[in-house]
Amino acid sequence: MEQLFEFAANHLPLVAALVAILCALFLTEMRKGGQALSTQEMIQLVNQEDAIVIDVRKKADYDKGHIVNAINIPYANLKNRISELNKHKNKPIIIVDAMGQHASSAIKTLKESGLTNVVKLKGGVGTWQADSLPLIK
Repeated sequence: MEQLFEFAANHLPLVAALVAILCALFLTEMRKGGQALSTQEMIQLVNQEDAIVIDVRKKADYDKGHIVNAINIPYANLKNRISELNKHKNKPIIIVDAMGQHASSAIKTLKESGLTNVVKLKGGVGTWQADSLPLIK
């Protein structure tokens, strides 16, 4: 640990640049990612505001188990299938993926196409399963 502090003291410009890059990365990811909901918040949004759940996982993963009434639009096909969501413009849209890796990009794509009320499930289906919530096969 002492060597780490010595390195930081001897290479202050490099350490400062690393901290600046990490902060910029963090802010960029937070901005593009949109709001993340817990499983309980998601359930409330679906029940109270009739939110639409979009599962962006591959069809094979979706078929292994998905959230009730989720619509499968694989991430790779999202841009081509956005028109299917136009009828849901007035409802909240919740993006669900495997573990949160594609949800932020999917939100950005949907917002660029004019859908404004888009959020994601924090941690994706992995969090859903960890909270012992049911999946439909």
